[in-house]
Amino acid sequence: MTAWEELPSWLITQTAGHAHRLVGDGFAAVGAKGYHFRILKTLEEIGPASQADLGRRSGIHLSDMVAAVNELAAQGLVERAPDPADRRRNIITLTTPGRRQLRRLEQRLAETQDELLAPLSPAERHQLTGLLARVLDHHNGG
Repeated sequence: MTAWEELPSWLITQTAGHAHRLVGDGFAAVGAKGYHFRILKTLEEIGPASQADLGRRSGIHLSDMVAAVNELAAQGLVERAPDPADRRRNIITLTTPGRRQLRRLEQRLAETQDELLAPLSPAERHQLTGLLARVLDHHNGG
């Protein structure tokens, strides 16, 4: 290894690239994208929500949210209906098929985590996750 290949920033960037590819491939195998998982999981956690609130809570920009919700609605995984309190906005709701798809995506994600972290023991995985969360929290102002 050269000196720059030992830098944490280099190692994190390279590992993130592998993680992105593995997750993308895993989701694609069941006809989904990362945005789909984030939207379905957020809806499961918070319940029906406006597109704007869903975007804020899932970290998806509104312009990307509209397209992703359109894709999910076309597949019957979410329902979009006018908000009775404000007809100008839509409320997005997770459907039963959406919950089933979310279970498939969670399974794929678990398999991806196992593949990505294969060389690590369970204790090492836990330690790595904690360290990465601490660094990210620091940079997010936490």
